[in-house]
Amino acid sequence: MIDWLIRLRLAAFEKRYDYDTSYLRCLLGLSRKGMLSFGRATALGKYREDVPVAAWYAAKIVAVQSEDCGPCVQLVINMAREQRVDDLVLHGVLRADVAQMGVDAALGWRYACAVVAHGEDIAALRDEVLSRWGPRALASLALAITASRMYPMLKYALGHGLSCQQVRVGDAALNDVSWRQDAHKSA
Repeated sequence: MIDWLIRLRLAAFEKRYDYDTSYLRCLLGLSRKGMLSFGRATALGKYREDVPVAAWYAAKIVAVQSEDCGPCVQLVINMAREQRVDDLVLHGVLRADVAQMGVDAALGWRYACAVVAHGEDIAALRDEVLSRWGPRALASLALAITASRMYPMLKYALGHGLSCQQVRVGDAALNDVSWRQDAHKSA
């Protein structure tokens, strides 16, 4: 009964976001207990307090880009659009165009880039996040970055991370490759 309910929820998620959850069905088939544990861990990625939504999604996009070549990036883009993050901001994030991101998204993006790259400017950016939005915002960004990397890592670990796809923001496809995994290294 539990497996059936989980599969039903996964099917609804797939339909809502046009996203392949076969790796999660695989995990369920391998271990229900493992799937339930992963489900509890995913709550980390939903925590957002005191940080602007554009900054939070910019950080999530950087984190997922560091591990994925398209499908998970597209999922985060779709979720950001659902939360009304402006398409121009999303294009800016994907193209590493700080000027197009806006101030809030740019700080979330720069902070996540530093974290993912283990950059020398992490401390300064952390301090900027703290002074601008406070400690709950820092916790929100840190958990968003951490949780966003879990999905593609699990997908690859289970042998399902082998397909790449072009990323779209609304009707616009990104034809260049700047959105790919190493886009954040130019920060």
